[in-house]
Amino acid sequence: MSAAPPRVLTVAGSDSGGGAGIQADLKTMLALGVHGMSVITAVTAQNSLGVQGAWELPAEAVRAQYRSVVDDIGVQAIKTGMLSSAALVETVAELLSDTDAPVVVDPVGVSKHGDALLAAEALESVRERLLPTATVATPNLDEVAQLTGVRVEDEDGMRRAAEAILAYGPRWALIKGGHYPGDALDLLTDGKEEHWLRAPRHDNTHTHGTGCTLASAVASGLAKGLPVPEAVRQAKEYVTGAIESGFALGAGIGPVDHGWRFRTF
Repeated sequence: MSAAPPRVLTVAGSDSGGGAGIQADLKTMLALGVHGMSVITAVTAQNSLGVQGAWELPAEAVRAQYRSVVDDIGVQAIKTGMLSSAALVETVAELLSDTDAPVVVDPVGVSKHGDALLAAEALESVRERLLPTATVATPNLDEVAQLTGVRVEDEDGMRRAAEAILAYGPRWALIKGGHYPGDALDLLTDGKEEHWLRAPRHDNTHTHGTGCTLASAVASGLAKGLPVPEAVRQAKEYVTGAIESGFALGAGIGPVDHGWRFRTF
């Protein structure tokens, strides 16, 4: 009998197209050698063209899933994704504050296609309740603007964005510059040390699930005991390869390739 691998829990919405959300999280975790578990917060009907519908689960269903997993199996890291309402944000924040494990918060606001995945009235709960639980918060530039009002146009803007996010209480902020021209540049900082992560920008439009994948990869590294900067560095390397290998599905934006390291065709 083999020893159990590190265990990572994703608390997020389901993506019926398989490219983002819970599905992307579990694929990432498998690819990186940890055992993925899930708390589903919402069910979406979505494909390569966008989100056609979303149905939030009741807070008691989210709480029951979480307690079922954490109380019996235990976790070494947790990643949060789509939490569509203030009620869900506050429920999850309460659960996280009572769990002794590193937390990666991906403050999902909109889908890759521009569909809203977080109610406007939930923003304050994200700022005041969810971000303080985070070991690492991983907003993209649109989410930074939504949460803080900071508009990033250069590297100094990324520093200001990180400072604004850190003011809400996460230990580290990973500001994702994927929407910024030039190289794919991210900034990881705890307010004292800075780590700039650069990667070539691949000419590939099939990038659905990038944010979910990166956050899950960071959580996987933390579950293995890596320090935050190394967990983020390895996650950046993994997601860069996944973006380069992203493939077409349907008539719109295809997913990144979570299994790019293992493909034989």
